[in-house]
Amino acid sequence: MINQILSYILPIKIFKKPSEYSKNLEVTWNNGQLVLDSENTNYSYGSLQRILRKGLKYIGFERIKNFESILVLGVAGGSVIKTLVNEVHFTGKITGVEIDENIIEIANTYFQLDTIPNLEIVIEDAFEFILKSQTTYDLIIIDIFQDTTMPSFLFEKYFINKLNQSVKVNGFILFNTMVLTKKDKERNQVFSNSFDTHYSVRMYPKVEDHNELFTIKKLA
Repeated sequence: MINQILSYILPIKIFKKPSEYSKNLEVTWNNGQLVLDSENTNYSYGSLQRILRKGLKYIGFERIKNFESILVLGVAGGSVIKTLVNEVHFTGKITGVEIDENIIEIANTYFQLDTIPNLEIVIEDAFEFILKSQTTYDLIIIDIFQDTTMPSFLFEKYFINKLNQSVKVNGFILFNTMVLTKKDKERNQVFSNSFDTHYSVRMYPKVEDHNELFTIKKLA
C-alpha cells in the first residue's frame, strides 16, 4: 500500500471524525502502522501501545496468560486488547468498556476489533459500569482520556473503593496516567497513597514522555 510506505517519510491521515468526548478522532498511517489519535495525543497503537505493553510486562505475560478475566476501561482502538490476544496469548474473557460508540466503529473498521472472539464490548461510562458491576476480575486496565485530560472521577475515593472491590485477590490494576503539570504529579501521589497495606502499589514514571504507569496488586 502506497500510503503505508509513504508514512515512513510523513504521517498520512486517512480518516477524521468529530467526537463529543475527544474533539476529533483521526486514523493515520505513521511509520508503516495505522494509529488512532485524538486532536492532541495518541489513543491507540503507536506510543500508547508501547506504554501499556510495558505495563503488561511489569505484571508478567506468563502470569496474565493464566488469568481468567480481564476488564479494560477505555478501549479506544483496542491496541492493549490486541497485545493481550496476539502477544500475551490470553484466551480468557476480555470485557472492554468504552463510552464513545464512534471509537468502537472506527476500531472495528480500521483495526478489526470485532474479529476477536473472546472480547465483549460494552458501550457505557466506565464510572457507571464499575458502580453497577458485581463481577470480579484478575486484571483491570484503566486507560481513560478525553484528549489530554483525565476525568476526575478516576481519582475519587468512591471510585477507587469500588474498583478495589472488582479485583480478585492476587489480581492487578494497571493504570495509565498522563502527567503534564506539577498538579498532575501531586494528584498521582495522592492516588498512590489511597491504597492500604492490603495492596502493593508500584509507580513507573516517565514511560514515554508524559505517562506514569501504576501496577496495583491486591494482596488480601
